[in-house]
Amino acid sequence: MPKAPVVKTSKTAAGKPAHKFTIDYSRPANGGVFDAPAYEKFLTESIKVEGKTGQLADKVKIKREADNKLTVTSSIPLSKRYIKYLTKRFLKKNSMRDWIRVVASSKDNYELRFFNVTQDEATDEE
Repeated sequence: MPKAPVVKTSKTAAGKPAHKFTIDYSRPANGGVFDAPAYEKFLTESIKVEGKTGQLADKVKIKREADNKLTVTSSIPLSKRYIKYLTKRFLKKNSMRDWIRVVASSKDNYELRFFNVTQDEATDEE
């Protein structure tokens, strides 16, 4: 007797978000070099939905939180790698890519950090 086909349901059918990513930009923001509203606007204009940029509708929501975090919630498949790619593009566009890097702090979180620049000044002077 043949088995009945298995119907897969996604989380979006139940009303829950399929993907939720958090970008923590507290270190560069506290240093005064990161512009959070510009970053939020860049993501809003750059994320592609169905092959078109700037048309997020209800499928992707970007929310800035008070404690220097940005949350991207998507009801469609959205790659964490894509968020990292767009963040690096924003940093490059604003000439901050040489000083700030994007690091995955956990499964669904990214963190913007300054590069660790340690110079041995004693050897430079001698």
